Amino acid sequence: MLKIDPTARISPMADIEESVRGTLIEIGPRVMIDSFVKIKPAGGSGDVVIGPDTAINSGTVIYTGNGVTIGQGVAIAANCTLAPTNHAIADRDRFIKDQGFQASKGGIVIEDDCWLGSGVVVLDGAVIRRGAVIAAGSVVRGEVPAYAIFAGAPARRIGERGG
Repeated sequence: MLKIDPTARISPMADIEESVRGTLIEIGPRVMIDSFVKIKPAGGSGDVVIGPDTAINSGTVIYTGNGVTIGQGVAIAANCTLAPTNHAIADRDRFIKDQGFQASKGGIVIEDDCWLGSGVVVLDGAVIRRGAVIAAGSVVRGEVPAYAIFAGAPARRIGERGG
C-alpha cells in the first residue's frame, strides 16, 4: 500500500516501489522527496512511515525491511542509506542471496527534528532520538540519545546540540 499526503512534494525522478506483500509506505504532509530517492520493499514486512515536514535529499535509499519510522521535521542529506534488515550468512554451503534474512532487530526509528548528514548509513535496530545530529559518513547501529551529536563508523558521541 502506498499512501501519499496531497501536500507532499515528490520528484518525478524519485522511485517509490509498491510492495507485493502489502507493506505500507506512508508519506506525510509537506514531506519533500528529492530526485533519485529510492524506497524499496525488501528484506521484511515492516512499514515505512515518513512524518510531516521531513526532507529526504537526492540519492537516498530506504529499504522497508523490518520497518522505518521517521518523525516530524527530519532532514536527511544526500546519499544516505536506511537498511533495517540483515542478510543471513551462517550457511557456508549456500550463497548469501539464497539464505534470506536474519531475525529483526526492531527496524529503524528516527524521532522528530533530527539531521542526518550526507552518506550516513542507518542499520536495523537503530533508534535516533529527538533532535540528534549524525555527521556525514557515519554508520549508526544502536541508540543515539536525544540532542546528541554522533560521528564515525561506528558512530559515537562527539558532542551535544546547544552545548
